[in-house]
Amino acid sequence: MSKNDYYQVLGLQKNASEDEIKKAYRRSAMKHHPDRNPDNKQAEEKFKEIKEAYEILSDPQKRAAYDQFGHAGVDPSMGGGAGGPGFSGFGDIGDIFESVFGGAGFRNGGGGGGGGNRAFRGGDLRYDLSLSLEEVVTGTEVKIRIPSHVVCSKCGGSGAKPGTSPKTCQRCDGHGQIRVTQGFFSVQQTCPSCRGAGKVITEPCRACRGSGRMQEHKTLSVKVPAGVDNGDRIRLSGEGEAGVNGGPAGDLYVQINVRSHNIFSREDNHLFCEVPISIVTAALGGELEAPTLKGRVVLKIPPETQTGKVFRIRNKGVKPVRGGAVGDLHCRVIVETPVNLTSHQKDLLKEFDASMGKKHSPKQNSWLDGVKKFFEDMKL
Repeated sequence: MSKNDYYQVLGLQKNASEDEIKKAYRRSAMKHHPDRNPDNKQAEEKFKEIKEAYEILSDPQKRAAYDQFGHAGVDPSMGGGAGGPGFSGFGDIGDIFESVFGGAGFRNGGGGGGGGNRAFRGGDLRYDLSLSLEEVVTGTEVKIRIPSHVVCSKCGGSGAKPGTSPKTCQRCDGHGQIRVTQGFFSVQQTCPSCRGAGKVITEPCRACRGSGRMQEHKTLSVKVPAGVDNGDRIRLSGEGEAGVNGGPAGDLYVQINVRSHNIFSREDNHLFCEVPISIVTAALGGELEAPTLKGRVVLKIPPETQTGKVFRIRNKGVKPVRGGAVGDLHCRVIVETPVNLTSHQKDLLKEFDASMGKKHSPKQNSWLDGVKKFFEDMKL
């Protein structure tokens, strides 16, 4: 090991406090850490030197011996020094990092301590519920049947055969984790024998095969409020998977899928539909019945109505699920061309067309004039 002055190695004065020593080590160790400097032998040696300096200066007895005798006071080859007989170096670097960094990042999952017998929350579940437009607009209540893991009734969730109980794992002594030394580091890993549970089941329950949970189907009642839309979710708290080791159950999320409607479509809180009308009604005007989700309404068609004209019927849409004004119903009229005409009807239409002048078809005439000008401009 290097014999440089330990205080200089950490960039400290001899009267530095314990807190200053710890902060200096933290800063220097992170800078020269091998993981941050791969294949850098110089950084690796510097890191060892920093570790050695901190090991001595962080211990009051070793620091006092170093301050009085220098390196000879802490060198085990010089008769033991401050470390006493059998002092074998600088201990486990994992212990040093735990004392300085609190152990964060050197334990399984980044947490502190073992995981034996810890309670875990059950997983969340999702159920896709298909509803009609009428059901989501007015609200409804439906029954659903879902598969789920529940606590085993035979073993009470312990996973052990009735009359027995799980035993403490001998490999990790019930902590759920073991320490593994890898080079300069000592890291904690999940115990492979008990898989972090801290206990081992020697006689598993036959009903659940040692898992502590069983799969069952349960029927739930889901209240769908009026106004929900496609993609909305309804949460049923505690209706998900059963927890582990007494942990709380997860939640069930009911995903709303609205089936397409043969008359209406929906955008936000408004409804839309198409209403076919005859050319006679479009030309002369009239009245017709239009459908809504709450019954029929009379739609008045003014004379000379063109196809695509939209009529808005107020408050015949959807009431928002979170409150607010009710949407509207938008009816788009489509002028329908007659089909399957008789010879007499065709003759009447030809006679009617012959009697038409430009003033009766203003849009058609302006369009034809525009097309004519377009082709004339192309010739230039």
